[in-house]
Amino acid sequence: MTHAVSLERVSCVFQSGGRPLKAVDDVSIDIEPGEFFTLLGPSGSGKTTCLRMIGGFTAPTSGRIRIHDAEVGDRPPYLRPVTTVFQDYALFPHMSVLDNVAYSLMVRGVAREQRHRRAQELLELVRLPDIGERKPAQLSGGQRQRVALARALISEPKVLLLDEPLGALDLKLREQMQGELKELQRRLGITFVLVTHDQHEALSMSDRIGVFNRGRLEQVATPTELYERPATTFVAQFLGAANVLRGDEARRLCGQPAAMVRPERIRLGAAEGAAVSGSVASLQYFGAFWRMTVARAGAAELMVDLGLEVARPALGDSVHLHWDATALHPLQEAA
Repeated sequence: MTHAVSLERVSCVFQSGGRPLKAVDDVSIDIEPGEFFTLLGPSGSGKTTCLRMIGGFTAPTSGRIRIHDAEVGDRPPYLRPVTTVFQDYALFPHMSVLDNVAYSLMVRGVAREQRHRRAQELLELVRLPDIGERKPAQLSGGQRQRVALARALISEPKVLLLDEPLGALDLKLREQMQGELKELQRRLGITFVLVTHDQHEALSMSDRIGVFNRGRLEQVATPTELYERPATTFVAQFLGAANVLRGDEARRLCGQPAAMVRPERIRLGAAEGAAVSGSVASLQYFGAFWRMTVARAGAAELMVDLGLEVARPALGDSVHLHWDATALHPLQEAA
């Protein structure tokens, strides 16, 4: 089967202060054609280095990288069927928007009229049909991001690499652009590979997500699988709020040394199933729900998300909590 991108036991080692630093450690991933795949993890986890190796900007120390079955480990970026959109957009300030979008066609010697016609088509695709004569400085952050996308797409890459492209936008615009970016990928049908540290961004846009931690790939799965059935404690806690139970309590409840229950799966009141007691240590308002922290004697605190329709206990109140057996998920401890 042809994969859009395939990493086979890829590692990348840098020298830091005379010592080797393994930025990427024995990572293998197969990304399918037409897939929206996200490399997710905290700063320094190896996700950006992976993207740079796919794009040809960083050489792997070991392992093999293929794009549509062609090995590309020794090819420079301009000889790979990929294009990268960077966080700072990298637009030429002295050029018009139309010339920015058409730049790669100009380099290839495509006639001015033909390349401008194609650039205008791409601007219409990203919903910016009337700004071709402006300069980048005259655009908003969201408009610059769309122009950068149009410029990347004009060369018709097989794979589009996106290096935290929404990171410079404010929250409201970022959420709007997440929907637009996913819709654009659906219409084009090409493979998108996104790097982000934003869990909500990854969950909302991706077909599958690879979660990185300290250079290693902890888990690859769909957003639903990652959230509901994380493989390790790191994945559980990095993707949303999670109550991780350990030791005797976890063994008693599920027979494993560690387990997770999400705050929204815990209910107030005694009932069948797992039941615990404690006192309300804090209450935080999040707009759509209240998050309650419950202190327990000799055990870890629990976060509990309460809907706005639920009667809220007061700080210091004693509470009983319960959850269904299906809400508890066993975990491996991250190495």
